[in-house]
Amino acid sequence: MGTMNAGTAGRSPFGVLVIHGFTATRESVELLLHPLQSLGIPVSMPLLAGHGGPSPAALKGLGWMDWLHDADVAFRELGDRADRIIIVGHSMGALLALNLAVRHPGKVDSLVLVATAIRLVSVLAPGRPLNFAALPISLIVKRWGLKSVFADPEGAACRGHYEWVPTDAVLSFFRLIKKTQKLLGAVHCPVFILHNRTESTVLPESVGVLNSSLGTPDSLQSVLWLSRSGHQVFCDCEREDAVDAIIRYVSGRMGRSEARNE
Repeated sequence: MGTMNAGTAGRSPFGVLVIHGFTATRESVELLLHPLQSLGIPVSMPLLAGHGGPSPAALKGLGWMDWLHDADVAFRELGDRADRIIIVGHSMGALLALNLAVRHPGKVDSLVLVATAIRLVSVLAPGRPLNFAALPISLIVKRWGLKSVFADPEGAACRGHYEWVPTDAVLSFFRLIKKTQKLLGAVHCPVFILHNRTESTVLPESVGVLNSSLGTPDSLQSVLWLSRSGHQVFCDCEREDAVDAIIRYVSGRMGRSEARNE
């Protein structure tokens, strides 16, 4: 696991952990790095196990517990340098962020959940009509094909993800979705949700699942809808709007803390 770190010397009142999605890399969220660093707080962007390799085969034998472990290690390392941590998670990274919020409730300040992978377009995914067939299919099909779809392919700011993954890794991702949905009621921190109205990976109804299931009071939940982006929010046509909104949110969280301390 690799990590990008930046920030002020000594202990900071805040830090930001940014977690990329399934089959993606740090490149898919890297656009956040410099704007967050400009706030003068430490930033960590771990690379999850099996991701970023020359071949999708790097994911063979790995699963959600490995990815949660990597995210947790990065969280704890950042926690050594920051009092409160804001977690930004994209897609599967948002699921990992929710798990960390339950594991470390006193340390997590807030969550920014981007294109949260709680309801997938795939009919084989949890909560979808053919989820019962996913396991039998996995006994026959060992490679799960993937396609990177951008609303603006020519203007995309990063490459697409792996073109295929071991089917076992996909099933483990599905197990993470089920596990995460069961613990949503145990999340109580403030949450900022960014989601796409139309894309080919995650359904917009994911927002309704979050809104109705999170233990976070409605007054501490906010949602920003993106109207044109594909799933890779920080690489597609509305990436600057998404980054600006997140920087405003993080700055607002920092400002609230300063106001309380005055």
